[in-house]
This record gives sequence, structure tokens and C-alpha cells, in this order.
Amino acid sequence: MFTAGYTPGERLSEADFALVADLLDVEIAALKAVQQVETGGKGGFFAPGKPAILFEGHIFWGQLKKRGINPESHQKGNENILYPKWKKGCYLDGIREYERLEQARRIHKEAADASASWGMFQLMGFNHAACGERSVESFVNAMVKSEFNQLLLAGRFIRQSRQMHEALKNKDWATFAKCYNGVCYAENRYDEKLEEAYRKFVR
Repeated sequence: MFTAGYTPGERLSEADFALVADLLDVEIAALKAVQQVETGGKGGFFAPGKPAILFEGHIFWGQLKKRGINPESHQKGNENILYPKWKKGCYLDGIREYERLEQARRIHKEAADASASWGMFQLMGFNHAACGERSVESFVNAMVKSEFNQLLLAGRFIRQSRQMHEALKNKDWATFAKCYNGVCYAENRYDEKLEEAYRKFVR
């Protein structure tokens, strides 16, 4: 699925959103609301070949451990990208997040790429299989190619979870937020922001 014979433009169009919304059987406004909340509607790239990312040092800690690597042995000098629990002050935001990603890649490329959220829907690299990709590398390669690829990956990710998919269909924002953004979604009013964005697009 999600491989229709269709040639997208360089930037996402209304037809692109309409196609994926139709494949998911959801409202275009609902799909646009997710993108609006994730990246403020700014698009999927910081610059050509540089998808929008946010690197998560606490996720990197866990991804290294999953690969049998002791994160503590790499922590000295890398405190800004490697820590056991989430903390706020390390983000550089915007294209400077690539400085942190490249620093992490020097320790372990796959674990680093798995520890960033990618594209206009901010999908985590460790969710590559849920997005229909065979590896973290193929996931990143798809992200780099186009905003349309980013939209397709988001569609696959939503579709693979029946609960998340049904929640988006029904505009059950709290359930969707929990599935998409985790159990702490309410701390950032994620569900409320989704509903607000949806109302804007549905007008």
C-alpha cells in the first residue's frame, strides 16, 4: 500500500494530502493537523537534503544499550548528546540539530539516526519498521528524498496501529495523541493543539 502510481511535486500540494488521506480514509484536515502540530506547518526540510530533525540524547542512551554498547563509556565529552533521562537544555533547534546528530554518528551511526525524529511528521528513526522500512538507513534515505515520502511514511506509521488509525478517523485526539506522542502527551496539551489545528483546517 501507499505506493500509488503518482508523481509528486517538490513540495507537498493539496493533491498529495488528498491522496494519503484517501488511502487512510481520514479527513485531509485531520492529517494536516498532525503535521501542523509536529512542525508548525513549516515543511519537512531545514535545507536541501536536510530533513527537519530533533535529536534525543536520552533515546540515544537506550539505543546504544540495545546494541550492546555501554553509553557511560562514551558520555565524557558528549554530555550534550548522551544522557540517561530527558532534559531540556541540550537542544540547538533548527539546522544546528545536525551538529548534535553528526556528533552522535561518530559514536554509532545507526543508533544516532534511530534517536532523532525526522521530517514534517517528526517520526522517530527507531520506528522505521512501523513506517514500512527495512532499516534505519532506508528510513533516513526515504526521508531525505522528498516531503511526499515523509507523508507516505507517516501514513504507514498511522495505518499500522489500528488504535491510532481509528482515533485519527474519529478525531479522538486524546487517544491519537497518546498513540503518536506517548503517555505524557497532556503535559504539552498535544491533544488540545491537534483539535485546534483541525478546526482551523476544517473551516
